[in-house]
Amino acid sequence: MTDVTSSKSSRRPHHWRHDLIELAALFTAVVVADTIAKTIAKGPDGAYLLVFSAIALVATAAFHTWWARRHSHAPPPGTAGGDADGRSPAASTAEDGEDATGGGEDAEGAPRPPAETALWRMRTTVEDTPGSLAALCTVLARLGVDILTLQTHPLARGTVDEFLLRAPAELSAQDLARETAAAGGRDTWTERADAHDLVDTPTRVIGLATRTALDAAELPLALRGLLGRCTLHSVPALSLTGRPIGEQAPVEGVLEETVMRLRDPHGGTLIVERPYLPFTPTEFARARALVELDARLGPRVPRSQDVLTLPEGNEITVRRADQRDLRAARAMHDRCSARTLGLRYHGPVGDADRYLDHLLSPRFGRTLAVQTASGRLVALGHLLWDGDETEVALMVEDDWQRRGIGAELLGRLVAMAEEAGCASVYAVTQASNTGMVAAMRALRLPLDYQIEEGTLVITARLAAAPHRSPRSETRPLPHEEVRRAER
Repeated sequence: MTDVTSSKSSRRPHHWRHDLIELAALFTAVVVADTIAKTIAKGPDGAYLLVFSAIALVATAAFHTWWARRHSHAPPPGTAGGDADGRSPAASTAEDGEDATGGGEDAEGAPRPPAETALWRMRTTVEDTPGSLAALCTVLARLGVDILTLQTHPLARGTVDEFLLRAPAELSAQDLARETAAAGGRDTWTERADAHDLVDTPTRVIGLATRTALDAAELPLALRGLLGRCTLHSVPALSLTGRPIGEQAPVEGVLEETVMRLRDPHGGTLIVERPYLPFTPTEFARARALVELDARLGPRVPRSQDVLTLPEGNEITVRRADQRDLRAARAMHDRCSARTLGLRYHGPVGDADRYLDHLLSPRFGRTLAVQTASGRLVALGHLLWDGDETEVALMVEDDWQRRGIGAELLGRLVAMAEEAGCASVYAVTQASNTGMVAAMRALRLPLDYQIEEGTLVITARLAAAPHRSPRSETRPLPHEEVRRAER
């Protein structure tokens, strides 16, 4: 309940006895005034005394009226109408050097321009003692910094406080770190934030968990979104030749300052590195929870698919693929020529099947498959998470080449990369692979070319491209018809 008293209820109750007393006083005053007036009028200076008495009476009545009004309307000391000294808000503001015309207007009533601000993310470690956080908040308030959100990460010694701040634009990161250190903060880290950071942490974590639940390939992206700027590597348990690769992380995971090792539910180890900022036990527990969610849900890919009509009338279906398509992908390899396999894998043709299990794993990226009306797989497109970078790769069966299928797959993969927040994608091919070069150029994105010993690396910068929805990024085939279907 709000502690509010209305003006009607704050008035004193009116009583008839007050009226009777005032009426009696009025008659008494008239009688006394009449008696004095008759006495004075008989004297030599009676007229002058009568005028001066009237003036004094009027002055006294005016003073009494002013005094009564002032004390009947003034709020009591210490209430909401004034401060503890009995000053009104306007008087207090004026004494503090501010005008009383309102915070958003100047003395002439014109609106003041809003002050420019900047968003900052700041993380600092303070002693786990009473008043340490209060001292830091006091310093931030003195700098004119507004604390939008605050997270605490308890440590064995001290506490890591993570802030989202709105600070004056002229306040630099160095000044912010220096003042924080003066208030007792240590190991301070700051970086510019944006509007996406305004989402509160519980909402962001629930959104990442939902994306992970819908698509197994989202786990690496969800870990990046949860932990910030970091590098994630997925190390399989066995190499392509079947030999063990290093030691597998324990079920509970391992936390080593700036390195986090988690057990991959699909086998192997997930290694997360963030060299510029150590992980906290709270972040480690959140990452483990996402990995456990992925393990409980098992293999899964989105069920949506698109049916496209080629210019000659054939229908093809574009859908997501995973390791359950391994047998169909190997059959496609058997139908491809040695040249097609060589352009795709840049190595011995006989080793091509060894890569498929790795490429189809959702842990390493996303795969799109193209199948005919009869269900035969005729093309694969891969979007592979490669540390901080993202690779795209295509392979189309010989009999289905030069029909626009490769360009269709590439457009969809680039749209996925943009949706995932990737800044660029690159393709590794041979300089003689004119089809891949033409497909990359058709993206109409800024391209960088690097050639070394016959190997061509083409990098498309996505950050420079205008934002496009994933569906609008899909480049239709000539005269195609597209319809959505659900399996």
